[in-house]
Amino acid sequence: MSRTVEGQPQPSAPVQAAYSYCEAVTGQQARNFAYGIRLLPTEKRQAMSALYAFSRRVDDIGDGSLEPAEKKERLEATRAILGRVRAGQVAEDDTDPVAVALADAARRFPIPLGGLDELIDGVLMDVRGETYETWDDLKVYCRCVAGAIGRLSLGVFGTQPGAQGSERASEYADTLGLALQLTNILRDVREDAGNGRTYLPADDLAKFGCADGFASATPPAGADFAGLVHFEVRRARALFAEGYRLLPMLDRRSGACVAAMAGIYRRLLDRIERDPEAVLRGRVSLPGREKAYVAVRGLSGLDARHISRRTVRRPA
Repeated sequence: MSRTVEGQPQPSAPVQAAYSYCEAVTGQQARNFAYGIRLLPTEKRQAMSALYAFSRRVDDIGDGSLEPAEKKERLEATRAILGRVRAGQVAEDDTDPVAVALADAARRFPIPLGGLDELIDGVLMDVRGETYETWDDLKVYCRCVAGAIGRLSLGVFGTQPGAQGSERASEYADTLGLALQLTNILRDVREDAGNGRTYLPADDLAKFGCADGFASATPPAGADFAGLVHFEVRRARALFAEGYRLLPMLDRRSGACVAAMAGIYRRLLDRIERDPEAVLRGRVSLPGREKAYVAVRGLSGLDARHISRRTVRRPA
């Protein structure tokens, strides 16, 4: 029987079809994420696609047009599916391909499925319309919807045997998730405002005269919008710097995947910093050629080696 790199049997035809479905969802809905995971070997790429497809289902419920009560009902139904996955109750011929793929991935890798419960909890915060007074408050939300994804991904990646500081790998994965989420919040500030959502801490908005929100393509009158953006960019950069300490702990291709995804978001952050008001005019994105450069840089190991040298100079 042919076997995977992990020494486990190849997925059956129904499971392979379920993974193909998840990979199609990932390719269509998450270009940055799909760009990063294409650097992984097949079995890890498939597992990451299963995690994404489940996460996307949760996000779509939260972002949809249903009434809050129905959203809560559907989110709890999705949590029940997760419970079946956790209990090993999803058969290979189950009619839900996402559940089938996720169940197989959870058998192959030590994925902390509780992170998906945290994601559901975070989306429920959106459904309730919660806002955040301070950065500490916002961190709770970011850890649910992004830090948890970092920890779930680490379950697929694993760490290299004997990697220095690997006992903190989960913490760094969580922090990197926060960095990506804060970048997302900055990029989507106008779109979120249009949907009646404000994520940036109220304390920060008040400090820079932006408490009136972002309902138009220009900043509120008298606001220091550029100051607000630069303040949040510095916060995100500090999170990236801490989270990047994960890279030397990963194998080459897993490190390349993380470096590619994080690198794309760091370059988005650079663009936002150069032209803060661009996020009020539309979604800031990177051209394909720039993403390709980031992927090649990650695959070459340049980022991991740079972080390794810096870590030696500045121990954790």
